Amino acid sequence: MKLKDFAAQIGLSPTTVSRALSGYPEVSDKTRKRVEAEAARLGYHPDVNAVRLATGRAGAIGVAMTRAGDYQFSEFINGMAERLSGGELDILLIPMGEHETVDELQVFRRLAQSRRVDAVVIHSPVPDDPRIALLDRLKIPFIVHGRSLTTVPHAWLDIDNEAVTRRATDHLLDLGHRRICLINGPDNYTFARDRDHGYRTALQARRIAYDETLVHHGTFSDETGFRFASTALSKQARPTAFVAGSMMTALGIYRAARSLGLAVGSDISVVAHDDVFPYLTAETMTPALSTTRSSIRAAGREIADLLLQMLDGRKPSDIAELWPVDLILRDSSRPAPKEPTP
Repeated sequence: MKLKDFAAQIGLSPTTVSRALSGYPEVSDKTRKRVEAEAARLGYHPDVNAVRLATGRAGAIGVAMTRAGDYQFSEFINGMAERLSGGELDILLIPMGEHETVDELQVFRRLAQSRRVDAVVIHSPVPDDPRIALLDRLKIPFIVHGRSLTTVPHAWLDIDNEAVTRRATDHLLDLGHRRICLINGPDNYTFARDRDHGYRTALQARRIAYDETLVHHGTFSDETGFRFASTALSKQARPTAFVAGSMMTALGIYRAARSLGLAVGSDISVVAHDDVFPYLTAETMTPALSTTRSSIRAAGREIADLLLQMLDGRKPSDIAELWPVDLILRDSSRPAPKEPTP
């Protein structure tokens, strides 16, 4: 059955039917449910190629795999898939090489020429991100997962990364900790700079001098957390607390503490950023891990929804969402020991 025939049979326009089946937000829930029910009753399945030909759209959103195999990336994609499932838009995953930003620029130029995608998601922006300027010139709709300082108007969604470290550091300071390590992401990314600023702001408010030896920038991994924590905890004037940029980093800190005969929650305290992963939960760690929390899967769903709105005419400059983070206190953050053992 063709779209035109199906629409005529249920008394709606082909445009309304197509938008209802694609999940566009301007179609009411009542109309969407009616169209879905009639499609199931009559056995109607839209011809994707015909719809794409009629609308002039490629039927795909491009997402660069900047960190292939990254557990955060997979959660984000799952969130997008939840929002786009059953509609007319697919997700085109674009694997990147070693030099991610340079590779993405080349890929975006090819996508513009081939018209393989209708929109693009940019991850992990830098302060003056060349990808934003390029996509703006190429006239490809896009949204940034994160923030950039570029003056080019664009859509973005981010969490309050400054609050991530400021709230965690404030909590540890309230517990009496003064030598607090920060294990942050690579310092060229905007989110890492925001987190560094939050950490510094918390220290400055208590008139505690910033010590660069207590700060490490690197990829979020168990190995990064283990290596830096092992080195820091082996020093005579060792830290009593850690702010970890991710759950994986926190796992490395836990492992380093155990290898040195130290107990998390008594000898040292740890607060990490937790993106709510079903296969890595703060509650089941020993001891349970204190975290700042924000769901990256929910971010994937929302970004997919915002892209649908943009493709339906919403101005990118009207889209700017900054999500707050929650601080969840558990057993890994306790008062500082009065006399840390060298």
